[in-house]
Amino acid sequence: MKKLILSAALLAATGLYAHAQTQPSSDGNTPAIVAPDSTNPTAPVPGANSFTEAQAKTRIEEAGFQNVSGLVKAETGIWQGKATKDGKEVVVSLDYQGNVVAQ
Repeated sequence: MKKLILSAALLAATGLYAHAQTQPSSDGNTPAIVAPDSTNPTAPVPGANSFTEAQAKTRIEEAGFQNVSGLVKAETGIWQGKATKDGKEVVVSLDYQGNVVAQ
């Protein structure tokens, strides 16, 4: 009888865990990283940024920018600098999610 109760409890807990893992967030929070084919509409998002300067530059270049220079990580955790895209110099930002935004 104890084994039956334990098995039922384990099965129920496993089902709840699996259900919790597949449900999208309903609290409005965004993921820690952005998927390669999407951009957070509220980007750049402030937060603890673990990108190094070299990684930030590479990520910005991979987004189609050239001549990336003057990168500085602000207190908000957002990398900011200058770059060119389509022949225009812009201020570019990279947040902790990997979102690259030109201003």
